[in-house]
Amino acid sequence: MSAEPFIAVLIGPGGVGKGTLARALVEADPRLWLSKSWTTRPVRATEDGTEYYFVDRATFERAIEDDSFLEWAEFHGNLYGTPRPQAGEHDVLLEIEVQGAEQVLAHDATAVVILVVAPSMEQLEERLRGRGDGDEHVEKRLSSAPHELAKGQAIATRVVVNDDVERATREILSILEELRPARRSPSKKD
Repeated sequence: MSAEPFIAVLIGPGGVGKGTLARALVEADPRLWLSKSWTTRPVRATEDGTEYYFVDRATFERAIEDDSFLEWAEFHGNLYGTPRPQAGEHDVLLEIEVQGAEQVLAHDATAVVILVVAPSMEQLEERLRGRGDGDEHVEKRLSSAPHELAKGQAIATRVVVNDDVERATREILSILEELRPARRSPSKKD
């Protein structure tokens, strides 16, 4: 068995439901471990503070200097980063921004990148507003969505429309099962 973990990455514009899907995937598949990202952004009113490691900018920048991240990026004025995964028995699931996924692929070309999209821009806007984002933030997210989608299309292994969480979860699980290296399923030898 290889010491390197299998890495699956969920990307897509803010509001497409990456976090909801990531939680559903980890709950449905005991082989997946969700890496918790760091961020310098404040906790949203709809969050309980466990979604990220919320840190100040100085702490984040020290972690960059210590090479603690697999990837990191600045997005809409806040820093986001994924800690380096440890080798182990679990596959690693990352829920990150497109530019972070590009960095992951530079380190591990075998990573599976799944672009999650909303059924429409109108639904994306509704989701952003529904999670409590202010008008200015919603406008920023909507204006950057086409660029994120174009970059995501260019690097994604597969694209999944999140029109129904249960259906999209099943589709992603099916994709992961298909693309997981044989080393992760030793009991399924042919």
